[in-house]
Amino acid sequence: MSQFRIESDFLRYLLAQGCAPGGRLPSLNEISHEIGISVGKLREQLEVARVLGLIEASPRRGIHYTGYNFLPAVRQSLMIGLSLDKGLFSAFSALRGHLEIAFWDEASSRLTTEDHTSLRRLVSQAWVKLQQERIEIPHAEHRAFHLTIFRRLDNLFVTGLLEAYWDAYEAVDLNTYADYRYLTAVWAYHEQIAEAICAGALAEARQLHIAHMELLGSRGTPFSIGQLPVGSPSPAGVEQ
Repeated sequence: MSQFRIESDFLRYLLAQGCAPGGRLPSLNEISHEIGISVGKLREQLEVARVLGLIEASPRRGIHYTGYNFLPAVRQSLMIGLSLDKGLFSAFSALRGHLEIAFWDEASSRLTTEDHTSLRRLVSQAWVKLQQERIEIPHAEHRAFHLTIFRRLDNLFVTGLLEAYWDAYEAVDLNTYADYRYLTAVWAYHEQIAEAICAGALAEARQLHIAHMELLGSRGTPFSIGQLPVGSPSPAGVEQ
């Protein structure tokens, strides 16, 4: 670890402990004495570690190391960026789109029969919400559908960025309103994507996914991965 420059005394201490996730750390007074900084300064550094998702602390349970997770840091940075300029969502949305395409083959090929069932169930739940008398936007299903496809990736940076995207999606209120025609087009694509994945037609599913991502352009978050081949698929029953 010596080749990496870590500014925080507490973070250097934490990394040197070799704790397993869930491991309990000594009290503030003990840590303060060991690393030679005041309790006040230690509390400040502890808060940074908490924001980074490295520790959990409470008066009753003490301080516990939670393990490394990329999501808290990127989510915090992203939310600050969106607070300053919501227009930054378009750039992050484009990044997310290219990530999903780049990792599509690896991710979709790792899905299990249980995952296939989950995808179909999410599609069914979404259609129920969209077809009932009082329409409900299936945002939870939308998020879960995409994250399910990438859940088996052994890459915490990719999954962290994808999860952060959906937090940002909520933050810019894209989950609160959408034209009904847009929603039905999205879920028509999702249904065909799910069926293609379940059938093992992963290349077809990828093409459907690319076409479906281009729908984001109608909501002010343009995505393009280049010209789709002539005859690229469109959802059955939905006009382009």
